[in-house]
Amino acid sequence: MKSGARILVESLHRQGVSTIFGYPGAAVLPIYDELYSSPVRHILVRHEQAAAHAADGYARASGQTGVCLATSGPGACNLVTGIATAYMDSSPVIAITGQVATHLIGNDAFQEADITGITMPVTKHSYLVKRTEDLGGVIMEAFHIAGSGRKGPVLVDIPKDVSMNRISHDPSGDAIHPRGYSPTVNANRRQITRAVDMIANAERPLIYAGGGVIASGASGELLQLAELMMIPVTSTLMGLGCIPGDHPLNLGMLGMHGTAQANYAVTGCDLLIAIGARFDDRVTGKIEAFAPRAQVIHVDIDPAEIGKNREAHLPVVGDCRDVLLHLCSHLQKGKTGDSWQQTIAGWKQQYRPVYGGDGFLHPQDIIRAISDMLGGNSVIVTEVGQHQMWTAQHYCFRSPRQLITSGGLGTMGFGLPAAMGAHYARPEVPVIDISGDGSLQMNIQEFGTIAQYNIPVKIMVMNNMFLGMVRQWQELFHDRRYSFTELPPVDFVRIAEAYGIGGMKVESCDEVVPAVETALSTDGPFLIDFRIEREENVFPMVPAGAAVNEMMGVRRQ
Repeated sequence: MKSGARILVESLHRQGVSTIFGYPGAAVLPIYDELYSSPVRHILVRHEQAAAHAADGYARASGQTGVCLATSGPGACNLVTGIATAYMDSSPVIAITGQVATHLIGNDAFQEADITGITMPVTKHSYLVKRTEDLGGVIMEAFHIAGSGRKGPVLVDIPKDVSMNRISHDPSGDAIHPRGYSPTVNANRRQITRAVDMIANAERPLIYAGGGVIASGASGELLQLAELMMIPVTSTLMGLGCIPGDHPLNLGMLGMHGTAQANYAVTGCDLLIAIGARFDDRVTGKIEAFAPRAQVIHVDIDPAEIGKNREAHLPVVGDCRDVLLHLCSHLQKGKTGDSWQQTIAGWKQQYRPVYGGDGFLHPQDIIRAISDMLGGNSVIVTEVGQHQMWTAQHYCFRSPRQLITSGGLGTMGFGLPAAMGAHYARPEVPVIDISGDGSLQMNIQEFGTIAQYNIPVKIMVMNNMFLGMVRQWQELFHDRRYSFTELPPVDFVRIAEAYGIGGMKVESCDEVVPAVETALSTDGPFLIDFRIEREENVFPMVPAGAAVNEMMGVRRQ
């Protein structure tokens, strides 16, 4: 006889789960009792939101499905922000929640919440398991849904009696197949043929790569296509690392805080090859002026994204890797026109970033120093805000899954717990959390988790004592009326030390490299509090409602 809790834990183990992140409570006590002697490692977070972010960070760093666990009611509700974050960025996460006993559901029982209803808009699928006999099959199916097609989170809600009940037969292989779930992986070959013709005949082509390239494991194929046809590549925030940052064809990130050459290229191209990207508003700016003279090939595994924001002249529904493999096999080696290449080379030369050199501590210098010291041998996790954009602009990402950040939802507090998850996914490489002082305080209680398990995350705080990105908007668009964006000074080093984490404060340029070297050589977690210029801004910047080529703060060399 097996309990539902044992069936659950054994099912997780069969799916290859080695680590889960969670927080116990009454409704999940049977599950925690089984975890006590299970080969599945459990990491005790200090807040359920952190469990969801840690599972998400694990998924993004590894390419596997992350798992988090919380109790019913408030515990389950605390997962919602993390689940929504994973949903917006198409990250495969299984969120397991406890629920009150089945006979109490709907009676407003103690710590009851309709978590399947609450999370329905931000999950690929939600299950309320009412029979112990269904539990094994549901777990198998949940992993299949989370990790296939356009990846995303799946919630499994388990009433306490379902986890306690014992059954003699465990039908774990008897998965229930949901109606209508059949993602298109293999693209239509006629569409591939049309795409080949459009690419071969383009004079000013541009590849616009998104997070779908990384999710499908297609970075190598993307680079092959770019080099085969000598097509320049720009990427979204989520696509950074799909082509090495120092590759000659890489134009960097495009959009609101993108590079000048990327934004000018997308405005001037005659063919835009969008691969695994969704034409997000932070990328496109004024949609009517985005790639105004271009034919658009849009490759995406989710047909709902094609034509949603920008008309596609050629829609190609399928897995990015499958599509790129076929494009490369059908295209003859070619070369983009010399005029287009020369124009782009001119933009790169003319609009190189200008900053620093005045002796003050600038975040761009700090991030470039970290990049030079670590190169491609790292996982960089960020919170959300100015530091996130400076990282995207100035860190040279050389491989996929090297950057982990909240793009679609823009979740402050994501970085610290996501870095914990990234460490368990890739313990062999340094994991750096680049944070702002505002974002860090959102989930600062996870210092406790990091200290308890001696997780060697290096926390780099860009501390300007502001909610920096909001302050920047107030400066530029609200006459410097800093309404509730200034933060009082916080001694993060002393807070870290109170948890048993080492740290130091850095206030001058000549301290940066020695401090980072100290952090990297420390066996365990370490925090550096960089006291940066308080009113440093992120430029270039496309104002809301403007076209992407209408950038503020662009300086010609």
